[in-house]
Amino acid sequence: MAVYVYSITSKDLPMRLDDLHGVGDPPSPLRTVTAGVLCAVVSDAPEDLRPRRRDVLAHQQVQERLMADGAVLPLRFGMTAENDEVVRAALEDSADTYQEQLRNLNGATEYNLKVSWEEEALLRRILLESEDARKLNAATREGGTPGMSLALGELVAQEAEVRQQALAAGIVEALRPYVRDESLTSPGGHDFLNISFLVQQDKEEMFLATEISLANQLGEECEFRLSGPLPPYSFV
Repeated sequence: MAVYVYSITSKDLPMRLDDLHGVGDPPSPLRTVTAGVLCAVVSDAPEDLRPRRRDVLAHQQVQERLMADGAVLPLRFGMTAENDEVVRAALEDSADTYQEQLRNLNGATEYNLKVSWEEEALLRRILLESEDARKLNAATREGGTPGMSLALGELVAQEAEVRQQALAAGIVEALRPYVRDESLTSPGGHDFLNISFLVQQDKEEMFLATEISLANQLGEECEFRLSGPLPPYSFV
């Protein structure tokens, strides 16, 4: 029977999973597959596996419980294997890689930061700081040609990108002393920054304090959305 794989960790990690259950309806009991010093937490995989709320929650609860006791390689929702033997073979074949990743994650946790810049505030800043943008904006308001409107739009877009990239770099640089690793993702929507940090636990307090300070310095112009601590999916 196919098995659902939740995470990989050291076989020495406490497995305090007795009060948790796996995915499926009815829920599947959790069990472990061991190979050498590594261990995978698995359960039987339901035939109609889909990201239902109850199953996503069950998956997340396993990660959080294991993370409370040590380093974990969390697999994303939906990972399955043909059977326990296939899981065991994967642990054996990639043992060195998995152990190195566990060492890298030991004593660290993931935080995700998204930042957006309020459009009107950004436009006001561009018009304040860019003489070319001010002149084009004034000419457009006075009934300039359609070409002027297009040129203004292109110039504003360019100026916005320059400012957003510079601010994103500054934010990351300010937080970097407190992180072990970082993973940048293409931002979506109005965000100009979407980045995950692997934060050292002994520097977590300073990381959080610095993030709050940055958000306060930028005021209402920028919105900071910090999520975490999270299972370190971005670093597995």
